[in-house]
Amino acid sequence: MNNNKKIMLTGGGTAGSVTPLLVIAQRLQAEGGFEFLFVGTKNGIEKEMVAGAKIFYTPIKYGKLRRYFSIKNFSDLFKIFIAFWQSIFLIIKYQPDLILSAGSFVSVPVIWAGWVLRRKILIHQQDIRPGLANKLMAPFADVITVTFEKSLLDYGEKAIWTGNPSQLSFKNNLLSTEEIKNIFKLKNNLPIILITGGGTGAEAINKLVAESLDELTKFSQIIHTTGKGKKIFSETENYHQFEFLPIEEMTEALRISSLVVSRAGLGTLTEIASAKKPVIIIPMPDSHQEDNANYFAEKGGVIYLDQKKLNKKNFVDNIKSILTDQALKDKLSRNFSLVFKQNAEEEITKVIKKII
Repeated sequence: MNNNKKIMLTGGGTAGSVTPLLVIAQRLQAEGGFEFLFVGTKNGIEKEMVAGAKIFYTPIKYGKLRRYFSIKNFSDLFKIFIAFWQSIFLIIKYQPDLILSAGSFVSVPVIWAGWVLRRKILIHQQDIRPGLANKLMAPFADVITVTFEKSLLDYGEKAIWTGNPSQLSFKNNLLSTEEIKNIFKLKNNLPIILITGGGTGAEAINKLVAESLDELTKFSQIIHTTGKGKKIFSETENYHQFEFLPIEEMTEALRISSLVVSRAGLGTLTEIASAKKPVIIIPMPDSHQEDNANYFAEKGGVIYLDQKKLNKKNFVDNIKSILTDQALKDKLSRNFSLVFKQNAEEEITKVIKKII
């Protein structure tokens, strides 16, 4: 008889809400006694991410509620209604012991349905500013784990400060530097810059890289994730382009990088901090990512560049100044790694075991 505990994971649309769920799942898979079902969107990046983790995946309808007036809010309400009933049937069929989400609108009807059917629910809050999806789900959660201590004030008695899970923090089967360089076809005589706009890519960063590439490849080699369907041009010497890197390969790319350029999503930033790498962050304008970026900049852990004021010259100049200043690299790496609470995946798995 199978006595495994069943956990329903839900998230998607972007990689940010998926990565911490997969880290926790991998941690529990390694211990044994758990099985998982992932509920996400039909065409989101999460489907590919989950396939790499060998977890069964099923999609539901996806509707998003916007904080501004949009005609799509009306049609998306209908999609959310359908998704709620799809979730009801999935939960009845799968009978999860726990439903776990780290945000995203695809999770909202799943959590609502879980509450109606009296399932145990855990929500993880990654960012400094609570997103609308988590605000809609939080009243129905049994426990809310948070990345930052200040988020305890947002959620009250349900909240537990755990930090944010990191793949790198418990990865044991590490490849050597030479093996990783061979995978990415990298040389030994130039620093390595990892540039990522997140799982879905960032058009503004892609454009900036394209404009700066001739200059950057004179003094560095680049691993660039552009986002699905957003390849900007063919590879050239010292430039290696990928639409998407699975979590394992992204972890390896981080380990060998001299510098990372990234959006300010917490999933990616947690891995950068775990790898103790200096980072330039270019947050998505007018979003919660700016709150994240301001917080890390105040701690002296990142170089924060405002996308609205950014051009080729100051982009290249900032990269050069970090790569040529070892003291600055060390300071950024040290300060950034200290911002995050350690052993988050261990703390969250303890919470999960206590709940179920």
